[in-house]
Amino acid sequence: MRSGHSRLIVLATALALALAAAPARAELRIGELEVFLNDLEVTVNVAAVGAIPPGFHEGIQSGIPAHLRFTVELWQHHSLLFDRRLVTRVVERHLTYNVVSKEYKVTFLKGESRSVYTTRDLWDAQRVLSEARGIKLTPAASLAPTDVIYVRVRAEAALNGENSFVARMAGTAEETQAQSEYRTLRRIQ
Repeated sequence: MRSGHSRLIVLATALALALAAAPARAELRIGELEVFLNDLEVTVNVAAVGAIPPGFHEGIQSGIPAHLRFTVELWQHHSLLFDRRLVTRVVERHLTYNVVSKEYKVTFLKGESRSVYTTRDLWDAQRVLSEARGIKLTPAASLAPTDVIYVRVRAEAALNGENSFVARMAGTAEETQAQSEYRTLRRIQ
C-alpha cells in the first residue's frame, strides 16, 4: 500500500512539472472557415491564424522547413444515428527559407496544383501558406437537398513536418480544429 501511494505522488509531481515546463499554446487557430455551394459543388475556404508561431522563426531562419496541413472533412449529420463522414481532402504546404538569397518559398505538396510561390517578405509568405481557397469537396448532386451537412477542419503546423506529442510539448508543432455551422442545400424558411 505504501509503495503504490509513493508512486502516485511521484507520478503526480512529474505531471505537474511537465505541465509547468510546457510552452504556452493557442498560437495556431482557424480564423476563417466558410462553406459555399459554388458551381454546383460544395467548396471550402479556410485560413489558419498563427501558422508560423514565434517559436518557429528561429528554426525557419536556420533553414528548417515549416509544414502546414489542412484536413478538411465533409460530414452528414443524423439526429438519431452517428454522423457520417462523406469526403476527406488534405491540403499540405511547406515553407522554406534560403539563407543565401534571403527568400521564402512556399511549396504546394498535396491537394493543390499551384506553382511554387517565392517572396522576400515573411508576412507575405505566411499569408500564402495559411490561406486555402476553393477546396472542392463534392458535387452537390451527390447530396440530397434535405441532407444536413457540416465541415470539420484540422490544421497542423510543424517544423520539419514532425507533429508528435513530443514536438508539441517542445513548441515545434501545433494543431487545432474547427467546425462549421450546419447547412442544407435547400433553403429553409
